[in-house]
Amino acid sequence: MKHRKLALVVLSVFVLIALTGCIPGDGSIDATNPAGFFWGIWHGWLAPLTLIISLFDKNINIYEINNSGFWYDLGYYMAIISGFGGLSLARKKRRHR
Repeated sequence: MKHRKLALVVLSVFVLIALTGCIPGDGSIDATNPAGFFWGIWHGWLAPLTLIISLFDKNINIYEINNSGFWYDLGYYMAIISGFGGLSLARKKRRHR
């Protein structure tokens, strides 16, 4: 059981480190190649992690400034809302007694 927990912790740390390569403002997107809809979704999913990293690195932003406009914004906000359960299609109904 202890080995399983250790493996889960190691895997979680590895995944978090791997995800930091895709955060907004890391320099991989520029004005000639702006972030679009799918990058907006990805950046929205990574927003909580990006917020924490931006506390320690002034070059990292929570939002990609080189974006395609409406489509990036749509993807970003869809991911933020769905990440916190706002667009969940399968919600449990409460029984009223």
